[in-house]
Amino acid sequence: MGYVSKIFVTVDVVLFKKYLNISQILLIKRKNEPFRDYWALPGGFVDENEDLEIAAKRELREETSIDLNQLTQIKAYGKPFRDPRSHMVTVAFWAEVGEGVIGEAADDAKELKWFNIDDLPQLAFDHLDIITDAVDIYKKNKSVQTYFFMLYFQEVFFP
Repeated sequence: MGYVSKIFVTVDVVLFKKYLNISQILLIKRKNEPFRDYWALPGGFVDENEDLEIAAKRELREETSIDLNQLTQIKAYGKPFRDPRSHMVTVAFWAEVGEGVIGEAADDAKELKWFNIDDLPQLAFDHLDIITDAVDIYKKNKSVQTYFFMLYFQEVFFP
């Protein structure tokens, strides 16, 4: 009795865009340890009494200068040793932005870059696992959008 667990909550954002018809993901180069100079997803700690999605939007804005209205939650990742500092549980989100969105590195981000989803660098933490799940969701979402577009197209042009 009396045992208090030290588990911290973080958020990460997988941001997609299409550029020249190629799907890309935004990554930041970390300025600080752990994993200094490794590529990672934009993200960070949830402040006390802060909503998870609001924290994800804040971290995205602070590290990339990109401000979004809506994010979609992927899931939580909580393997005990995913972060060497302590037991961290991260809640991951995803969104898609327009082709013209670039961003600018700030705060804990040394730089940022859009990477093709099929050509990612070595990543910090368990971010490859998060990206893999996000890409699956993104592709399913695109398939559903294409399906409904085709149904709409048939209804409008071939009643």
